Amino acid sequence: MEAQASNAQLRQFQAREHESNAMIQSNGQQPCLNRRKFNRQLAALTGGCVLAHGGTQGPKLQFIYGDETEDLNPEAANTSTDRLIELGLNALARSPEMNYFADGHRGAALISAHYLCDEFVDQPDAQTRIAELLDINYSTTKLCAQFPNERPDPNAIRKIGETLAKRGDQLLQVGHNAIFAMLAIKAFRLAPQLATPQRVEGVCELIRRFTPWNDTPPDPAIQPPSFTDQKAISQFILQEASDAIDRFVGFGQGFAGHMMTFGHSLVELASMGDVEWAESCRTAFCKYVTVTRKGPSPEDRRIKDHLQTKLRPTDTKYWQDRPDRSVGIGHVFKYPYAYYDLAQRAGDAAIVPEMEAKAWHVF
Repeated sequence: MEAQASNAQLRQFQAREHESNAMIQSNGQQPCLNRRKFNRQLAALTGGCVLAHGGTQGPKLQFIYGDETEDLNPEAANTSTDRLIELGLNALARSPEMNYFADGHRGAALISAHYLCDEFVDQPDAQTRIAELLDINYSTTKLCAQFPNERPDPNAIRKIGETLAKRGDQLLQVGHNAIFAMLAIKAFRLAPQLATPQRVEGVCELIRRFTPWNDTPPDPAIQPPSFTDQKAISQFILQEASDAIDRFVGFGQGFAGHMMTFGHSLVELASMGDVEWAESCRTAFCKYVTVTRKGPSPEDRRIKDHLQTKLRPTDTKYWQDRPDRSVGIGHVFKYPYAYYDLAQRAGDAAIVPEMEAKAWHVF
């Protein structure tokens, strides 16, 4: 039964990918999915596991990580996973016991940093400096401490999406309920041996903690594309972020940054096959776009803009020049991950170079 289930999931994923590539090619583009990304997306759909046929030994449970597969021992909480994923999940799950908002950000930053390095920052010295900054600021704190050993239950991961969907139509603290839920779901699926009852319930409790923020009816004229239309919705989000940068010059770029992270969380959920959870947040996202399009009010606090630079988070020098204690609650990791993933999905649209030219405002 397990082999049949996993093979069915594999066929389902391959069918989705075929449809996606066909749509991309119909728009004059070439599909850009490589083997590593295929493995990551398959892990997201199957809970991190596939069945590899091992000759006379029959199916063998394996854990997908990057380009490799490794034996998965469900009893071992510290094997076959990247340390940032485990530290980030520990932090997300423990944050309700501490400062759910600030510490939740720190957990999300650890997970975002993993994917930022895995997918977009390919210079070893940059990756080393990112890890060093995370160690200095987060990794050695109580927030990231180990959880008790428990038997994992990968099937429980869906509780996070269900918790999100219960209030998905409400705009809760700039959409962080969706941002943190997506990162947790993606991380747990990459490392299902970490999906222990206490961690999963901790993340669910974090999602429950968020409170309404500017939760008023959206402008009915705002109609984003379907979250399953990866190219169109990514272009929409980047355009809204670009416009927000222009509106909020001199007032800080949190609106633009969170346009990317909130929007990206829904795009990524849909990409993982969780379309229902993504679409449950559509109204909340439209509310956020409505608020952002209004721009700053006269009484808003002015914030000094970043200095213009050609350095980007994909450059080693960007990280080496950053002081040890300059990462705050982690937007420096979350914004770039969302930005680069959206830009990749958006393809060769004009919004990509437009956004790149002004991205220094956010980074």
